[in-house]
Amino acid sequence: MSKKLILSAFLLCVISLTNAQNWLTDIASAKELASKENKHIILVFQGSDWCAPCIKLDREIWSTPEFIKYSKEHFIMVKADFPRKSKNKLSENQQKQNNQLMENYNTQGYFPFVAVLDKNGKMLGSTGYKKTSPTEYIKILTSFK
Repeated sequence: MSKKLILSAFLLCVISLTNAQNWLTDIASAKELASKENKHIILVFQGSDWCAPCIKLDREIWSTPEFIKYSKEHFIMVKADFPRKSKNKLSENQQKQNNQLMENYNTQGYFPFVAVLDKNGKMLGSTGYKKTSPTEYIKILTSFK
């Protein structure tokens, strides 16, 4: 392969990694990091392989450069996924953690359910999928204080 092709592939990987959302899956780690960085936690309950509004929320908000940039500076992002397809099955430990999060924060079982928590894990507010811009969604999330 040519040096230009290798360099291009490398740069594409670096750009992809720097633009990716940094999702945690462990609430204890999220609380620790939120305390250390003095940030709120965004806890997202989703069905990544079956919930159409969850998939839209990921595509229209979470994956946008605007939201990624803002969230890296202001939030600790936690994902509690509940996939249904066997190929996407979570580990037993992860599934237990997600079930516990559901019992604590999403007792109605809504999907998607977005909980805004303080650094100690206290719920400040919640929302779901909204057909809106990343800017407006950020305003919703930051309104819970």
